[in-house]
Amino acid sequence: MELRDVEDPRAAADENGEHDDNDEDSFDPARTHHRDSLAAAPYSWSGRVTTHRKTTQGMNDLLGLHSPQLAPVKALRTKAGRETLGRYAIEGSTLLGEAVAAGRYVEQLYLTERGRAGLDIALLREHAARTFLVADRTMAKLSEVETPTGILAVMAIEREPLEDLLDGAPVLVLAGVSDPGNAGALLRSAEIFGITRAAFTSGAVEAHNPKVVRAAMGAHFRMRLALASGPDLVRAARERGYQVVAAARGGRPLPEVRFPVRLLLAVGNERRGVADSLPSCDLQVAIPQSGGGESLNAAIAGSILMYVFSQQFGGPDLQSQTIEKR
Repeated sequence: MELRDVEDPRAAADENGEHDDNDEDSFDPARTHHRDSLAAAPYSWSGRVTTHRKTTQGMNDLLGLHSPQLAPVKALRTKAGRETLGRYAIEGSTLLGEAVAAGRYVEQLYLTERGRAGLDIALLREHAARTFLVADRTMAKLSEVETPTGILAVMAIEREPLEDLLDGAPVLVLAGVSDPGNAGALLRSAEIFGITRAAFTSGAVEAHNPKVVRAAMGAHFRMRLALASGPDLVRAARERGYQVVAAARGGRPLPEVRFPVRLLLAVGNERRGVADSLPSCDLQVAIPQSGGGESLNAAIAGSILMYVFSQQFGGPDLQSQTIEKR
């Protein structure tokens, strides 16, 4: 893949120290002129390029720290920025490789020299629209992690209407799960146990929070995701013949439970359960404890329930088993 960086009109000034490090381009999602400018700016999501200049080594100039291209990329570090722009960032060769393997399209790819050296650029030719080089200190301003990998990709947020997910296959519901690590681990377990649909309630952590994405280890690229309020989830479940089963203390012991074929499996907040997110459920299930300890971690509890469900309905062939039995 040819690295199609463009010349930043302020890059030279930046290199000469004419900009103060604290004078960064800012992006306020509440100011709509920023969003509107994306479609018209030289460095926009639409991929328009006005000018470019190659170096003697065939590599385009680095994007400067104050390049206008980077303002919206920096905004992806915030929930408001992600929601406004409809995009999120992934970092590192592992997640990038998972995205490419799943056939997901990379809108923009930002690399440091070190990050570029570790990638098979030819492999990315059909999966990345535009690729830019940035300096290490610029990547540090874009990255969410303490030690950036030198690889950052911009992806479109893909969500589906809740009704489209309810086609007979099981759905994991993150009902008020607030911890990003738990949410990501639940998505990862869901995929492992054959559940490829997940719905986040409006009170749960954001599905594309960077920590959720990292903890899910690529599940975002293969799962179908939706966002809905608790009342809408329960209403849709009734209309589509689903039953809502929630993990809860004091519920029916798991060994006594036969899960329904059309399942919305709700995992809630570790302290409050699903009560704050779902107005009602059809069945509450508890995992018996034989030792001490207050409770199981939400991700562990949800994973155990998903494992038992997968064993009741055909193990690895869960999707076809449940849809055929609907």
